[in-house]
Amino acid sequence: MRRRRALVREIPADFKYHSELVSKFVNNLMYEGKKSIAESIFYGAIDLITERTGKEGIDVFNQAVNNVKPMVEVRPKRIGGQTYQVPMEVRPGRKLTLGIKWLVKVARSRGEYLMKDRLCNELIAASRKEGSAYKKKEDTHRMAEANKAFAHFGW
Repeated sequence: MRRRRALVREIPADFKYHSELVSKFVNNLMYEGKKSIAESIFYGAIDLITERTGKEGIDVFNQAVNNVKPMVEVRPKRIGGQTYQVPMEVRPGRKLTLGIKWLVKVARSRGEYLMKDRLCNELIAASRKEGSAYKKKEDTHRMAEANKAFAHFGW
């Protein structure tokens, strides 16, 4: 017998932009429960974006997250002793989670000295459909396209 579904917890919107997306992003950016540091990094990056691009920083952020969200992904499925990479559509909640995680991971691995500079540059790149996080999405889509022959194995 399967257990009951996990309850989806509501995340309160952030205090500055009143956005749930910003709260989720800050929570993913946070290390060891240090939320105020994560918030200062995020808001500093948004201010830098506004300064560098001349556009509203929060709009660039929203555009970046939308550009990085994947539509399809491959999931392994074992059939007859062989493992196939089966392309599947991504659920809306997972799309957002993957996009945010890829942006944070890529920003952390960039070469700039300050985290807010790294995050700023990666968000600007992702909003222009460039950068490593966007490349990760494209690679995921390419992998799903290559394994389209196994789509009939989907759950």
